[in-house]
Amino acid sequence: MATIDLIVLGMLKKEVLSAYDIQKQVEYRNISRWVKISTPSIYKKVIQLEGKGYIKSTPVKEGNMPEKAVYSLTSAGEQEFERLMLEIAEKPVRIFLDFNAVIVNLELLSKEKKKKCLDDIEKEVGVMKSYIEENIALKEQIPEIPETGKAVLRQQLLLAEALEAWIASLKATLL
Repeated sequence: MATIDLIVLGMLKKEVLSAYDIQKQVEYRNISRWVKISTPSIYKKVIQLEGKGYIKSTPVKEGNMPEKAVYSLTSAGEQEFERLMLEIAEKPVRIFLDFNAVIVNLELLSKEKKKKCLDDIEKEVGVMKSYIEENIALKEQIPEIPETGKAVLRQQLLLAEALEAWIASLKATLL
């Protein structure tokens, strides 16, 4: 998947990292909340990118720790990074929300079950919003976090707020 390629190549463009360090950064940056990416997919992706010549591994030994591979971008990887940036930026924007499968089928439920589904979605949107707000509060004052990373967090908050307003409107219409 091009998105995962871009994430990994972007991280390695900034610094040399092990696959474990990439996975930790994905967790720390909460990337899996806005891109479908899993720990196994990161490890597979590193192997694939190395096989394509976009990254190269170097064995490193630190103290008594076992040897590990750290990865860096090759010149082909630099070119692929730039190609993916341009390609993905010009693609149509798609927002996939799994709960829309519930929304399109709500009319098939009783009023009580319809309300429960909407309440559950509303609750989960609230949980997501709270998590994003906490994340922003923690990271907004950290100068090492790039402004672009903070911008994504603010984008996610705006989306959560829009979903809250939308679900309230939907509940008023359907219930």
